[in-house]
Amino acid sequence: MGDECCSTQLIDRDGNFNVEGLEKFTKDVRLAECGLSYAVVSIMGPQGSGKSTLLNHLFGTNFREMDAFKGRSQTTKGIWIAKSIDIEPCTIVMDLEGTDGRERGEDDIKFEKQSALFALAISDIVLINMWCHDIGREHAANKPLLKTIFQAMMRLFSPRKTTLLFVIRDKTKTPLEYLDLVLRADTQKIWIALPKPQVHKETALSDFFTVEVTALPSYEEKEEQFKDQVAQLRQHFFHSISPGGLAGDRQGVIPASGFSFSAQQIWKVIQENKDLDLPAHKVMVATVRCEEIANEKFSRLTSDEGWLELELAAQSGLVSNFGRRLGSILEFYLSEYDAETIYFDESVRTAKRQQLESRALNYVHFSFQAMLRHLHSKAFNNFKSHLEQSLNSGKGFATSVHACKHASMLDFDMGLKDLALKHTNWDASKVRDKLQCDIEAHVAFICSAKLAELKAAYESKLTKTLSEPVELLLEAAGQDTWASIRQLYRLETEKAASAFSTSISGFELDKETCDMMILDLKDYARSVVEKRAREEAGKVLMHMKDRFSTVFSHDKDAMPRVWTGNEDIRTITKDARTAALELLSVFSAVHLDDKQDKIESALRSALLDGGPVSQNRSIDASVDLLASSTWEEVPPKNTLITPVQCKSIWRQFKTETDYTVAQAISTQEAYRHNNKWLPPPWAIVAIAILGFNEFMLLLRNPLYIVGLFLVFVVSYALVAQFDIVGEFRHGMVSGFLSLSMRFLPTVMSILRKLADEGYRHHQPPQPTHPPPLMTTQSFRGQEQRQVPHSGSLSSS
Repeated sequence: MGDECCSTQLIDRDGNFNVEGLEKFTKDVRLAECGLSYAVVSIMGPQGSGKSTLLNHLFGTNFREMDAFKGRSQTTKGIWIAKSIDIEPCTIVMDLEGTDGRERGEDDIKFEKQSALFALAISDIVLINMWCHDIGREHAANKPLLKTIFQAMMRLFSPRKTTLLFVIRDKTKTPLEYLDLVLRADTQKIWIALPKPQVHKETALSDFFTVEVTALPSYEEKEEQFKDQVAQLRQHFFHSISPGGLAGDRQGVIPASGFSFSAQQIWKVIQENKDLDLPAHKVMVATVRCEEIANEKFSRLTSDEGWLELELAAQSGLVSNFGRRLGSILEFYLSEYDAETIYFDESVRTAKRQQLESRALNYVHFSFQAMLRHLHSKAFNNFKSHLEQSLNSGKGFATSVHACKHASMLDFDMGLKDLALKHTNWDASKVRDKLQCDIEAHVAFICSAKLAELKAAYESKLTKTLSEPVELLLEAAGQDTWASIRQLYRLETEKAASAFSTSISGFELDKETCDMMILDLKDYARSVVEKRAREEAGKVLMHMKDRFSTVFSHDKDAMPRVWTGNEDIRTITKDARTAALELLSVFSAVHLDDKQDKIESALRSALLDGGPVSQNRSIDASVDLLASSTWEEVPPKNTLITPVQCKSIWRQFKTETDYTVAQAISTQEAYRHNNKWLPPPWAIVAIAILGFNEFMLLLRNPLYIVGLFLVFVVSYALVAQFDIVGEFRHGMVSGFLSLSMRFLPTVMSILRKLADEGYRHHQPPQPTHPPPLMTTQSFRGQEQRQVPHSGSLSSS
């Protein structure tokens, strides 16, 4: 039983507080777990009145008792504390040093007053042990004790209500009711006579104390009866703090976890001889204990395995149910705090709880911010991937953006709900706004890229549909060339602009932007035409020569022209130059507008009027018209070839085409010269009629045909060998002389070749020589090679 009650000296006779002993005592009896469900009982009385004996029998403690055989002396020194055995609720028992002891003397009453004040400050029930024979006596031992108790009560700034249980020892035959009345009357008389501070002048005794009276027989004379009545009295201490119990109306109870600290501070204040403000002391104890508990809970939170695991996971990526898991960890420690501080002053524990919660939230806020960053990253990446997939599937840009943005923001908001903690005001609006800004920036970037890609595609299409056709139209330039180009340009431009407008409608751009982009596309189409026109204008001289050659060398049926001497070369040359001049006028400027100009007329009057015969006069006349760098009624930006450049190009053109005209004239003269000995048609008809009989003779006698053929071959060979036309070109006399000198050697050479050919023809075939047919073929080949030679002479 001694081990269970854990009796410990709380304060020694010199007033030293046993802090370590009290801490050990509270841990051994597990006092902190009791909350408010505990009671403190102390006993006061004269020295040697049997206080320790009463407590041991009443509560099962093991306080040291006086040895009657050694005489009456001081047994309990200072204040001792122990736990009652088998009484609910937990009851702490304090045994105070007896009063009126000879060991301290009459003048040393300081410790008596301090211990009395200490007992009143922390006890719920104070047992006043007194002798029965002192009741009703003016100078009894209980009178100084009651004065000491009441004086101590006056020192309490706001006294708590305490139960005073008078235990009358060694009861006589006097009825208890009479003793109760006398004791209450004496107590009231002492209370009234006691000097009080102004604030308590009218305060009744019942406001401070609940007075109870009981009596016990003599322990030495009637021990068994004493034990029986003590056992009955013991029952009153069960559930003593419940309504109707001995301490059922107690006030200002310190929670059990703060009992040790409270006792230390109260004794410290008493020793400093200061007035003891119990409400302030209660707040002070609550503040210290709540702060200690809060610090202990925060320390456990920072080392909690669940939190450390959650913190590590939050740094690497999103954690599912982050808010719920973190909230459960915080709630666990806050609940423990609430459970351990529930009995302390409400305002204090609430304030400390708020501080603990704020401190814990600040500690975990870094992980919350990390989760917000992961959530932002996930939502933004999902938006980009979903937008790309949506655009690749063919959906409209604006529709895809709205749908993907709504989905991403919804995912972000759902993620925020998963991260949210109860009773927190963490603001995630900045992260949400940043997500929106990042999405808008990405949308703007993708929109620009898609529009640029779309524009490039339509520009490429326009280049393809305009560049080559314009080149072909310019190569075949004529009166309607620019009209055709304008029609092609407008048709393709309007078609592309319409399709482009439909394509960008899905981007939901404002009308001004759409109009500007369509205008840029039309400008690009115009630039394609102008670029191609400038490229072809750089080759205008080549085109002019090709056009001249085409018109000059081909007739109206596009057949190659044969210069027979009947053609009017002057007219043909003029027509060809007119066609070339028309081409030059087409290449001189861009005519994509419907405006008319006078370029062609200016070129005709300056370069063509007067014909090729009056070339010098025509060039002199053109000085005033073409001595300019711009065309009349043509903007400089549309000018491809300036008037001065046209004049220079025309001079070069005429220089390079004059040779072609001269060649045509020479060919025509040669043809006329070669064909001047041919008989007239009527002579040919007369010869055919008159020579009919001879012709029939030839048919009847083939030898004549063979002979004529031989004569023709020899004659043709002679003509080819002598180059008769070339010889007579220098005159008749020189021609005859030259032919006569070469005639006999040439005939002999021809006959020798014929003989050699005939000899080889009659030789038997040899393996290493070709058959006779090859000789004939070789001859024919030689003959054929001579024919072109003759033809070249004829053409010359």
